[in-house]
Amino acid sequence: MDLSTTIAGVKFPTCFMNASGALCVTREELFALGRSRAGAIVTKSMTVEPRVGNPEPRYYGFPGGSINSMGLPNLGYRAYAELIPDLKQFGKPVIASIAGLCEEDFLTMARVINQALPDLIEVNLSCPNIPGKPQIAYDPADSERLLKRVRPLITVPMGVKLPPYFDPAHHAVMAEVIRRSGVDYLNLINSVGNGLVVDPKRETPVIKPKGGFGGLGGSLIKPVALANVRAFWKLLEGHMPIIGTGGVARGVDAFEHVLCGASAVQVGTLLVEEGVAVFERLERELREELVKRGKQSLEESRGKLRELPG
Repeated sequence: MDLSTTIAGVKFPTCFMNASGALCVTREELFALGRSRAGAIVTKSMTVEPRVGNPEPRYYGFPGGSINSMGLPNLGYRAYAELIPDLKQFGKPVIASIAGLCEEDFLTMARVINQALPDLIEVNLSCPNIPGKPQIAYDPADSERLLKRVRPLITVPMGVKLPPYFDPAHHAVMAEVIRRSGVDYLNLINSVGNGLVVDPKRETPVIKPKGGFGGLGGSLIKPVALANVRAFWKLLEGHMPIIGTGGVARGVDAFEHVLCGASAVQVGTLLVEEGVAVFERLERELREELVKRGKQSLEESRGKLRELPG
């Protein structure tokens, strides 16, 4: 059973990998991903300066999902530039995720991280939990300007991580931005921003930053993630590789992402809850799903979602 996949010319031994943000900040966490069954090592979205992130508690898991307002805790881009060559020893692709707090930050990081030669660089335009900082990806003009400035600085495949969009008009506008900006693949979606989970016993939010508002993840966001994967797959006519992120808790969830057009999937909430052993379980379950359908590879199902007749 072939669970390998190719994104922008880069071969991945399996379609499962960590979502940036989940157990991928430190050297030890990144090495654990390298030793695991994950098909890639995705760094935490890095900033120019190291960040400790938002005050605790900033993550909370609950049945069906999670909420977080991490605030981009990371080692800073210089540390990841030094780590990337060491991560290559594991023989799987390394994806470096960059998340500037302003436009110039992206350019600064892109120049240096590109020299460290990760296999792919992902431009995160969708960080929803920095107090006072809007998501760049909700402004098409700003997104296009930034991507066109960053693209010439990156010689490896460049991807873009986007937030969820909830209107077909927004999908269409951003698809055109992607067409014009030299993007090689998409990662859909980041967490659904500005959710609120309340602890009725304490009569408080469950997380501290931003008055309890945070990004939602886990199974409850899968319909939103699938809708975005499908919308961009169709708008870009199946030519743009897509990593589906959101709601992957079982093998069948990954299969649904593939049906909608995803070439690979990332795991966030379940990785935090189960640890790196989750990748082996998901591989086994996805194989079982494909066997039931008489499939030998992911490619046989990619983008093959059928619409109801009538």
